[in-house]
Amino acid sequence: MRLDVDRLTTVIEDFTTIFIRLPSVRRFNFSTLSVLHTLARGGPMRLTDLLRTEQLKQPALTSLVAKLEQDGLVRRRPDPADGRAMLLSLTREGRQIVGSRHAHRVERLTHLIDQLTDDERAALAGATSVLTRLTEIAADDA
Repeated sequence: MRLDVDRLTTVIEDFTTIFIRLPSVRRFNFSTLSVLHTLARGGPMRLTDLLRTEQLKQPALTSLVAKLEQDGLVRRRPDPADGRAMLLSLTREGRQIVGSRHAHRVERLTHLIDQLTDDERAALAGATSVLTRLTEIAADDA
């Protein structure tokens, strides 16, 4: 079986579109959610490290982080490795937002998966490890 990378790309884009646009109690733009999810997955990090993952210029990211801090979603603390630098991390409320969105995605995906055949669920289970590996490769390439 030959892999149609163009079709795979389109399917991933369509699938991502469905799950990135979840309704929520509070409205956040894509950049805000991306920063929250990056900090949730990567743990505390410096602004310069966050710049590598986000598609924002430093002034825009600095402003966004200041707003997130003002809103009680992100906190700054001195970097123990370098007291001149600051580490950004999520507050409890920031973690709750990320956790709530994840739980909603799990619920939504479970509902969709329940409609698949046993063979389709088995294929999806196999694809999960392959997609995980692709994600690891992409992170190493960054």
